[in-house]
Amino acid sequence: MDLAKNTEITNQNVPASQLLNEELVPDKILVGERLYAAAIDIVLSNAQQELLIFDQDLSHGDFASVRKYELLQQFLAKDEASRLVIILQDARYFQTSCPRLFNLLEVFGHKMTVYETNTSAKHAKDCFIIADARHYIKRIHIDQPRFRYAFDDNTSVEGLNMRFEELLDATQEAVSPTTLGL
Repeated sequence: MDLAKNTEITNQNVPASQLLNEELVPDKILVGERLYAAAIDIVLSNAQQELLIFDQDLSHGDFASVRKYELLQQFLAKDEASRLVIILQDARYFQTSCPRLFNLLEVFGHKMTVYETNTSAKHAKDCFIIADARHYIKRIHIDQPRFRYAFDDNTSVEGLNMRFEELLDATQEAVSPTTLGL
């Protein structure tokens, strides 16, 4: 039996609050797209100053939702020093299917940057979010909804921060919120 599919089916009609109480336990391997999206919400809502996101294209984790937009908008608006950096392997989904997030780039361009990796970093198959160099969520492989999230885990976050910097070095130009033309 495929554990990931079984988790998605059994969690389909369970209220989010019950999922959080019973299944969304920090610092252990969890399985399921719905749990993954809920854990991202938790990590985003705990961010105060800095969010670093690496993802293939933001198509997993419910990034096109109103909820993700609201969490990121609140994060960017609540502190003058807040900073959001997103590294994507392919920015097309962000540009075409996440209009709310793309709008945040237009409004908060001074605090938010989105990069696309060059070909040397296209092989990475995991994705992760780091909040305030203290909290994280890491999806182990993009094709499987297996992940771990934790709070105040400096050892894991240190490794992810180094990886984020390496990925940042392998980026092309930043994604522009405006279309330039003649």
